[in-house]
Amino acid sequence: MTSSQHRQFMKEAMKEAWRGLREGGIPIGSVLVKDGKILGWGHNRRVQRGSAVLHAEMDCLENAGRLTARDYKKCVIYSTLSPCDMCTGAILLYKIPVVVIGENKTFKGPEAYSKRRGVKIVNLDLDECRQMMRDFITAKPELWNEDIGK
Repeated sequence: MTSSQHRQFMKEAMKEAWRGLREGGIPIGSVLVKDGKILGWGHNRRVQRGSAVLHAEMDCLENAGRLTARDYKKCVIYSTLSPCDMCTGAILLYKIPVVVIGENKTFKGPEAYSKRRGVKIVNLDLDECRQMMRDFITAKPELWNEDIGK
């Protein structure tokens, strides 16, 4: 995929992040794409659903529904923030080959481990993703620390 395609799908993930923030949750969004088509959208819903595991990537995978192993191997998952250990585990389990992230300065998941396992990581390093997270972390540090297991 081209850089402009990555940016277009990241805009969709950003819409999900904003949706989560409007709902009173943590502003992280994700989309799952196969052959240029979005199969699933999601955002962090831990607060909204009282969930222990409903990070944006997990919500996205859940909303995409059951796919075959062959389908997952043709997907790209987009996340406004570097995936955490839990979400990375799901990405590795389903052998999703490419992860495109909005930024990894406010939080960096196990990207080196993912790369060693054959996952291509594309960091768009977008100011709008970084600023959204910085503003949220400043406003609600306790909720943020809970979300990342601190």
